This record gives sequence, structure tokens and C-alpha cells, in this order.
Amino acid sequence: MENIKAGIIGCGRISSVYRAAFENMKEEAELVFAVDKDLSRAEQLAAAFPGCGYSDRLEDLLRQPLSVVHVLTPHFLHKKHVIACLEAGFHVLTEKPIALSLEDADLMIAAAKKNKRQLGVIFQNRYIEGVQEVKRMIENGEFGRITGAFSTLNWWRPPSYYECDWKGSWEKEGGGVVIDQAIHSLDLVRYLMGCEPVKVKGHIDRRILTNIEVEDVADAAITFENGAVYSFFACNYYTSNSPIRVEISGEHGTALLTENEVVIRLKGREPRTVSPSVGPEVKGEAYWGNYHEVQIRDFYRCLREGTPVQTDPEDAKRTLGLVLDIYRSSKENREIERKYSAEE
Repeated sequence: MENIKAGIIGCGRISSVYRAAFENMKEEAELVFAVDKDLSRAEQLAAAFPGCGYSDRLEDLLRQPLSVVHVLTPHFLHKKHVIACLEAGFHVLTEKPIALSLEDADLMIAAAKKNKRQLGVIFQNRYIEGVQEVKRMIENGEFGRITGAFSTLNWWRPPSYYECDWKGSWEKEGGGVVIDQAIHSLDLVRYLMGCEPVKVKGHIDRRILTNIEVEDVADAAITFENGAVYSFFACNYYTSNSPIRVEISGEHGTALLTENEVVIRLKGREPRTVSPSVGPEVKGEAYWGNYHEVQIRDFYRCLREGTPVQTDPEDAKRTLGLVLDIYRSSKENREIERKYSAEE
């Protein structure tokens, strides 16, 4: 089968992860065009791949004979770039969040359906081996009834991190530590729970990083349809990027994710550790992890087999909805009650 011909829109920091992925996937995919508003960044990425074109104009990419486009642009541009690529006949895998509003997500979903193209959203931590094992065990009933969960994210983002034209802005980033960093924790708990949140009582604040508009800390109590309560905490004013911790608790035991390793403790059994098989070296920031390539390969597999992608836009929209509920709860100083449906 012919290699998948791919393009990239947005050649900033995260593009180093995609560069490494394409270098490892030469047997099945080829990066043939790169676009960035800063032409030098597009040129730098393209230079790593012989024959790869580049431009600072989206229109140039839309004329290329591509199968897939990866959207790595700032949050507020996701809708524009995803819809343009879908309308051009390309499949799209975009970085999270899917969009900044549920209405924009709906427009993107509609464009994918109209053009009969696949749209996927990056939530690479779902592909961690231990997460996959815990998902299987929960579905098999080995944990019994799920009773609760917690996640903690204590990271550091210096003021310089926000010295760009979109970070730290409600209009362009859509929020702070919740929508940009801790969205992965929220998504993992949703994924493992296997049901949707129905009550959200959250609070956000800006305590240390006073040079930005958005929150640098957030907490929430989130109740799911099965009655489980999820205790959520995130901040990005800690002194370093401490490993993320996510725990799921059930009647028969717990599963604790620390960074990429999962420890499973079930009553009557010896504790079991599921370690990552992906190597420890990371291209780019260490906190991005090594699972982008795994998700990209899976997305391409779905395209070849004609099967639905694993993290589809409807699913990503529900994670976005949870993020927005935390913001709304804090703004209105009340618990948000909401019944999620498959159509959301």
C-alpha cells in the first residue's frame, strides 16, 4: 500500500514530536508539506524530509495531493484550519482541545460528516500501556463498581512561557492550566470511567502567574453517572514539572498512573506494575511523553482499514464540555448539573 502523504499546519514547539514520529514511520507515511506563519519554522521542519515543501500560506497546503493533515496551531485556530482541510478533502488529526467552544466543535464535526472524512483529536495518554490494561480490566468488571478517582498536576510554567501572541489569553488559548495542561487528566478519567459527568463544582484562580489573564490553578469535585466522585487538582506554578498522578478506585482495588507507569492493586492479588514499552527519550519537552507516535500510527491504521478513529470528535467534544463546565462553575459560583448525551 502507498505511503500516506501528510501535511502539517503549525511548526512550533510541539512539531518536534511530529518530526520524530515521521522519521520513525517512513515505511508507512511521508511528510510532504509544512505550513507556518513564520516561514523559517516551516522551512526548518521541511528540511528534515527530502522533497517536503513548505509555505507560510494555508492555501498552498490545500492544493497539495495529501491524505492527512495534522493541525498543530494555537487553540483558537483549530476550527478554521480543521474545517478548511476537511473541505479540501483531507482527513485531519488535530491537537487538543478540539476547539474553544462546543458550537465550534459542532461545526467541525459537521464538516467531517459532510465531506466523509475522518477527524481525530490527540489525547495520546490514552495509549499508555497501563491505561489500556486498566480500561480492559474495568470493562471486564475486575475492579467492581468504580467508586472514585483523583488526579493531581503540579507543573511549572514560567512567565516566559506566555510571552507569545496567544498563550495566557481567554480569547485565543481559551483558558490556562485546565484547557492546556490538565485536559489530559480530565480526558483520562472520562475514558476510564466509561460514563459521563453529571455534576461539576469547580473553582479557578490566578495566584502566582499574574502576568496572564487565565487561571494558574484549578480544583473540582466531579460526579459521574455511576455515582463516582472525581477529585481534580491542577496548578502550573510549582517549582518543576512533577509527574502527573491519576488514580481510579473501585470496590476491588485501585489503579494509579504516575507519569507513564501504572500500579494495579486488587484485593487478594499481588500488586502489579505495567511499565511503558515506549522508550524514555522524548523529542521536545519531557512532559509531552512518547505516545503521540502511537496515536498517529493508530489513526493511520483506521484510515487504511476504514474503521472509526479511537478518539473521535464527539468524544473530544465531551472532554471539552467538562473543561468548560469547570470554568462555568467557577464563574457562576455554583454546581453545574448536566446530562451528557451521545449527540453532544
